[in-house]
Amino acid sequence: QVHLEESGGGLVQAGGSLRLSCAASGLTFSTYAMGWFRQAPGRARDFVASIDWNWSGSSTYYADSVKGRFTISRDNAENTVYLQMNSLKAEDTAVYYCAADRVGTGTSSPGAYDYWGQGTQVTVSS
Repeated sequence: QVHLEESGGGLVQAGGSLRLSCAASGLTFSTYAMGWFRQAPGRARDFVASIDWNWSGSSTYYADSVKGRFTISRDNAENTVYLQMNSLKAEDTAVYYCAADRVGTGTSSPGAYDYWGQGTQVTVSS
């Protein structure tokens, strides 16, 4: 069975950094686009970043709210996708979810993703 497991969340002060990891199993990782989404209480699940299966160093996509602060990357040999989060703001507080898209386009639409992790909490204090 497919399993995605996020890790690396926690409590940080505004301006600090966190690195989230998502370890995947049960799928041919290199053929999937991978995405990060986040959901705050009472809010919809929003797109954060994604990386194409045809990754060449430029096939990455970001929400406007995180551009210049967050970086998505993947290590296909380790079946892991990362989200480096710098200059964190209180508005970044949410549960962060990892998702896998077998189409491989790195779309920002949650409905396009086939598998999801259970999420990891990120809390930024101001």
